[in-house]
Formats: sequence, structure tokens, C-alpha cells
Amino acid sequence: MESSSVFCVRLSLKQRYVLLLCVAVGAVVAYQFTSMLPSWNRQEPMRMSRLEGLRANSSQFTLERKPFRVLGGSIHYFRVPRAHWEDRLLKMKACGLNTLTTYVPWNLHEPERGVFNFEDQLDIEAYLRLAASLGLWVILRPGPYICAEWDLGGLPSWLLRDENMKLRTTYPGFTGAVDAFFDQLVGRVVPHQYSQGGPIIAVQVENEYGSYAEDTEYMPFVKEALLSRGIAELLLTSDNKDGLKLGGVKGAIETINFQRLNPNDIKYLDEIQPQKPRMVMEYWSGWFDLWGNLHHVYSAEDMIPVVTDILKLDMSINLYMFHGGTNFGFMNGAFAVGIPAPKPMVTSYDYDAPLSEAGDYTSKYHLLRNLFSHYHTQALPEPPPLRERRAYLPVVIQQHLSLWDSLQFTDKPFKSERPVNMENLPVNNRNGQSYGYTLYETTITSGGVLNSKNNIRDRALVFVDRHFVGVLDYKTQELALPDGKGRRTLSLLAENCGRVNYGKSLDVQRKGLVGDVELNKQPLRDFIIHSLDMKPGFVNRLESTGHWLSMREQPSLPGFFQGKLYVNSSPKDTFIKLPGWIKGVIFINGKNLGRYWSIGPQQTLYVPGPWLHRGDNQVIVFEEQETDGKIQFASSPDYGMTVDV
Repeated sequence: MESSSVFCVRLSLKQRYVLLLCVAVGAVVAYQFTSMLPSWNRQEPMRMSRLEGLRANSSQFTLERKPFRVLGGSIHYFRVPRAHWEDRLLKMKACGLNTLTTYVPWNLHEPERGVFNFEDQLDIEAYLRLAASLGLWVILRPGPYICAEWDLGGLPSWLLRDENMKLRTTYPGFTGAVDAFFDQLVGRVVPHQYSQGGPIIAVQVENEYGSYAEDTEYMPFVKEALLSRGIAELLLTSDNKDGLKLGGVKGAIETINFQRLNPNDIKYLDEIQPQKPRMVMEYWSGWFDLWGNLHHVYSAEDMIPVVTDILKLDMSINLYMFHGGTNFGFMNGAFAVGIPAPKPMVTSYDYDAPLSEAGDYTSKYHLLRNLFSHYHTQALPEPPPLRERRAYLPVVIQQHLSLWDSLQFTDKPFKSERPVNMENLPVNNRNGQSYGYTLYETTITSGGVLNSKNNIRDRALVFVDRHFVGVLDYKTQELALPDGKGRRTLSLLAENCGRVNYGKSLDVQRKGLVGDVELNKQPLRDFIIHSLDMKPGFVNRLESTGHWLSMREQPSLPGFFQGKLYVNSSPKDTFIKLPGWIKGVIFINGKNLGRYWSIGPQQTLYVPGPWLHRGDNQVIVFEEQETDGKIQFASSPDYGMTVDV
């Protein structure tokens, strides 16, 4: 400080006058510049005084003791590339919403027990700060279970290493893990609460527990786990009509989830919670898709009248989803309610939401914006301009590497007399394997009938001496193996297609081979097991190896296929499409875009522009069964044939 005071003393009166003038001019110019910015580009800090946060003491919410209606929308930071967060939140603000809701995926934040990740794409604090800077409130939904059409409802698969695990109960093995995670998570979000000057006005306790309801002590445990670590804002629970009976917890306001408005459901909510604000925590703006089914759509003509009626009833609302995003990597969940076997979710989480997977406006968006504008005293900001997209020229595959040749880049194989499920393999610092594929190999001395005994989770390609024989899954549980002489290698490439995320079967979501497989009614023994989780380290080792073969040599399948996407200008979002390929996974510059599968409905995969760079971009495709040697691009998505929700 001394040097600055000396500097002031040494300035002449004239110099001081000139300096002051420069500062004043600079301030005017800066103000003029910011006021000329489009409204969606201006930051709007929350300037109100902080005396009393969101309260539910009467039939209306209050914020600072003034009536407040939540106009919310769900956007999950983990489903949207970080470089696009601001674009999506600005579009939310311009639609007339005042509150952002997001889940927190435990399985991404703690991929191995005691190893935590809150950086880059998972920097939840940066997401909360961004929401605050744009004038959006936040309802945080930290789980620990989130459903979300996400693998195991957001719970880490390493929990299932314990054969006695009882998820979503007060089983000590579960509560101890929740405590360790909340020690890391809650401390990070507490400073972003309303009472501390941040945007978080409410926190949800667990998620739809009334549909699970295995332990009456569990919800009080989760509530106390939040409160004891410093959560001080309004607490909520969220359930469908049937779940309301068992999903609440003392001290938290109950909210309801639905798509069609049934007056009796609202009446029931009023009966169990008289003189309290009414809120639809999940107004389902569309629906999720399953591989092998059709693409769900929920028309704007059906949706807007329902939202209008909800608002006329003086209710608060949260649109689930406002913008769905993408199940990048292997993180999709699976659906198992009322069907004989689980069906995995597709990679896209477009959800037919008001803002599309790639951030485009839809007719729902424009109609909602018009509707919500009537609930604001000031004009809404102009929607930001759309981002340009590009259909790049096709990439011709230049090199290939067979699955068998890639095994040298995996972790050391594991020998076991009996099959071992993915989660209990001694890999990833003894946390087991969470996602991807596992290769089980053993020796056979005859052909005959191979029977999975329904112990394959979820699907396995079968090979004898590396020649493809067929597929075993929930439907097909027997295969004929050809006769042959001497000792031959039987290989089962098992895939975790996505763990169930909702319902009563969470505790049994172990993957790979979960029990014996029989040949001619004799259980197979003496396995060599390779973990193929295709994590970034493995993909990097693949990229840098000199073992790739030219496409002039006949490729062996399954295998990895490599090509270069050349981008000659600023990279733009695009979509990959793979006609002539069957099923697999795509990596661009080492990032896992997710699964593709020709059975549809989804036929394109979203490629975020920020994940590309000028010049050559490395594209690696893992394909299980067939390739036509080229990768195509489109500027718009193809989600397949549609069906109304």
C-alpha cells in the first residue's frame, strides 16, 4: 500500500485531473458497451437483500416474504458439454424460467471408493456460479439416488461388490458410503445456498422414494445427512401420485410428478399437505427411448394446455426435462417395469424436450416462452442466436485392430475357476469394473449345446477359436456350438448395456457373467477374464500403438476402426451416422460419444463442436459385427420412427 500512496503524492494536480478524467471516460465506455450487449449476454447478478429464503408456510411459496412461483426447468450439467452450459442456461432464462434444477450423479463424482472428481465436466460449483451470474435460482437434487434414466440411478456400481448390499436403505454398507460421498459433495454446495448469497433456494431429499419404500428409517437418515452438513434451505421430496403415501419425510414439503393433469391427484396432495404450496417437481415434457422401440414424442398441442392449467391452479412447476442432453459414454440406464427383461436406454436424452439435444428451439419452447411471459412484469430477454452446425465430409476408415489384438492394452487378465461378475473383478484398485465389456475365455473339448442359464448380463457375443457363433441375451439362452477336434477356446464377450435405474431390482444389477454357463449340462470352469471398460487410458494406448493394420487387409470383427475427421475452420456441432454398421461405441479425440445400434430408434450420435479441433480429429469406432468402412455426418439428428407418449 505504501508504494501507491507515494505514487499519489508525486502526481501533480494536473496529472491527477487527467487520470480522473480517463477513469470516468473508461467507466462510461464500459457501461455503454455492456448496455449495448444483447440482453441474453448480460450478466444479471441477484441484487436482492438476503433476509428470508424460500418458505412454504402457506398456500404459496414466499421468497423474502413475498409470493414466489417456481418456474423451473431441468438441465443436467453432466449431460451437456461444459462449453455449452452457458448457451443452454441463457436459452432457459430467455424462455421465462426463473429456476434451474439438476441432479447430482454420485457414480461420476466417486468412480472408485474414496476417489472423487469435481473437475471440468463435473465442476458443480462452476455450474452453480454460472446459474447465479445469469439470475437463475437453483433447486439441487443431490440424491444419493437420482433415477434420471442413468446407470443404477446414479449409484456407484462398486457398492454391488458387497453381496449383501441393500441399496436405498439404512444398511450400514450403504449409509457409510453415502456419508463419505456427502462429506465431499455437501461441503462444496453449502456456500452456494441462498442464505450465503448463492442461488440454491431448495434441496430435494432423495428421489421418488415412495415408489421404493424399503426402509422407514432411510428418508430421515438422508434428511439428517444433509442438515448435519450445513444444508439450511427449504427441503422437498418428489414422488408420483402413488409414491406420495410413503415418499415424504417430516420437515420437507412434498411435490408431485406427472404428465397428464388429474384433478384428483392435486386434491390428494392438498389432503395430505393442507395449506401448503403445490408444486409439480417433474412435469414430464417428453419421455425417454429404449433400444429396439420407437422414439417417444409428446406434442406441444397436448403439453401447453396442461402447463397452462397447472399455472392457473397457482401451482409451481419444473419442466423435466427443459433440455435433456446426452447419455455420453456408457452411462445410460435401463427400464424393467412391467416387461420380462430389462431394456437399455438409448444414448440420446433428447427427451422431446423444449430445447433439443443439440440446443435447438422447438415449437414447445416458443409456445412456453409466450405462456411464461404472462407471468413476468418485464419483457423477457431475447433468445440467443442458434449455433451453427456442420455436416462434415465422410471419414474413410484407414486402419483396423481386432478385439483380440487390443487385449494387450487392457489390464492384466484375471484367472478364476468360476465366472466372476464385472463388479467383483479385482480391477480399478479393487473397485471392480463398472461399464463396458468383459471377455470370458475358457477351453472346450467338444461341441454341443451352450446354455446361459439366464446368467448373462446383458448380452454376449459367442466365439469358438475366435470365429463368431451367435449372441446370447435374455431372449436367446441357448446356442449350438460346432463340433471340432482337440482343445478349442470358447470366448464370451459380455456387455453391460446399462443398469436398471428405477424399480425394485436395483440390488441385483451386477453385470457380466453372474453365475454358471453350461455346455452339454456341465458348468464351464477355468476362465481367463479380460476387463474391457474402454476408459480413456485404454483408448489412448490404442491410439498410440503401431499395431493397427491397413484396411487393405481383411478386418477381423469385433474390432476397432480408425479414421481422421479433418476440420478446416472453427469446429461446429455435428451428428455421426453409421449406415452399414451394426452395434458398437464411438470415440472422438478420446472422448466416448456413446453407443450406436442399428435396431434404433436412434440413428445418429451427437458430436459437440467443442470436443473437436481444427485439423485432424481422431475417430475410433468399436464395432461388434459389421462395417462398411466409412463414417458419415449430418447437420440434424435422426431419432427414428415416432410414437406418441
